Amino acid sequence: MVDSFLSYLKNEKRLSPNTILAYQKDLDQFCQFILKDFETDKPSEATFREIRAWIVSLSNQKLANTSINRKIATLKSFFSYLLRKKKITKNPTLKIQALKTPSKPPVFVTETGMNELLEEITFKDDFAGSRDQMIIELLYGTGLRLTELINIKITDLDLFDAKLSVLGKRNKYRIIPISGKLRLKITSYLSKRAVEFEQSSEFLFLTNKGQKLYPVFVQRLVKKYLTLVSTQTKRSPHVLRHTFATHLLNQGADLNAIKELLGHSSLSATQIYTHNSIEKLKDIHKLAHPKAG
Repeated sequence: MVDSFLSYLKNEKRLSPNTILAYQKDLDQFCQFILKDFETDKPSEATFREIRAWIVSLSNQKLANTSINRKIATLKSFFSYLLRKKKITKNPTLKIQALKTPSKPPVFVTETGMNELLEEITFKDDFAGSRDQMIIELLYGTGLRLTELINIKITDLDLFDAKLSVLGKRNKYRIIPISGKLRLKITSYLSKRAVEFEQSSEFLFLTNKGQKLYPVFVQRLVKKYLTLVSTQTKRSPHVLRHTFATHLLNQGADLNAIKELLGHSSLSATQIYTHNSIEKLKDIHKLAHPKAG
């Protein structure tokens, strides 16, 4: 039943390979646990007691609540699937609740820090330097996810209408506008790219050897440049996504519009950015209100 569930995730839910792999690992861990502790090799017949015991064991291993919650979500999806397929008559995860997790506001780079990075830091005047700058500019200017960035094809760009077509989660496309400045920089990058690689890939961003980018390459690149302007512990591509959303909100952008730009399926996922906006409002209130102090 696990294989049919994974096939369902791929063909019907159209989840990404990485997401499906995470589901598979969670289910494999659960299967190993119930086999060892309860001597059963049929996860579809697992009980509330067995599932609860697994969660307790994960907690005893000092696994973060966020990681445990992801595994709980995997089991909930699995048993919901079995129920819909009438393979079981009762969902054993119905009374399983997610563990409490501390609410942390997203980490982002200040507007001053981004201005310094984009206006004052000098990128090399060659293909690699132009590519590095474009990656930083595009992540900050569009709020793309890492996987979305590395999968951009040249045909996804419409420089005439200044827009980018992005294939996001669950294979859903969204259109993101491109600023005039960003469009000019993309044009410049494409010129250098054409000179560097005459016979080139369909993908927009390439390594120095002309190959498609891979996640670790981008992660290292972003960390390298963010280290120049930020003391934050986190210096990842996702920090630039957080920065994009936070700066938009601070400048008065509508939350629903930000949701669409980020490709969130629900507004609740976007509302995490309101905390940072509220902190800015507090500062403004403290400076401007006659009775604030």
